[in-house]
Amino acid sequence: MIVIHPELCSGCERCQVNCSFFHTGSVGRSRSRVKVVKIEELGIDYPVICRQCEERYCTRCPESALQVGPLGQIVASPTLCTACGTCETLCPIGAIELYNDIPYVCDLCGGDPRCVAQCNMGAVEYVPEETETVSLAPFKKESRGLSPEEKRVRFALDRTREMREAWKASVGE
Repeated sequence: MIVIHPELCSGCERCQVNCSFFHTGSVGRSRSRVKVVKIEELGIDYPVICRQCEERYCTRCPESALQVGPLGQIVASPTLCTACGTCETLCPIGAIELYNDIPYVCDLCGGDPRCVAQCNMGAVEYVPEETETVSLAPFKKESRGLSPEEKRVRFALDRTREMREAWKASVGE
């Protein structure tokens, strides 16, 4: 499982750049399976990436184009995918998005995630032996009707709430 340490993220987007280049041979946010959410007014940078949640909402694909792989990662089949968008709609945190009619979701780079290798701040960590799954059920209801970007912002705000409250307390707000 990929673990994010938002207090260490500088917003450099190395994770995003290296992910897109590794998978497509070109660089671009839309080609990346990790998306760095930047909330400038709060000073928050948060990489959103598939959490390999216990619900596996995205695998409810009507064409069975998304399956769980041997590392617990989501494996997308571009030949089975009809670009219906069900996976994108069902992911409550916006960690999956269609690009050129193909679902882009973290596949853990075969067990050697490039986002982790390139993060020189230690904000992105791979913990392959993680046995505890993450539930995204609390995000599901409120994510209905939101775009993937809106879902990512909502998730980043939730995941950084304690950190922001500690910042406020440290400056006496």
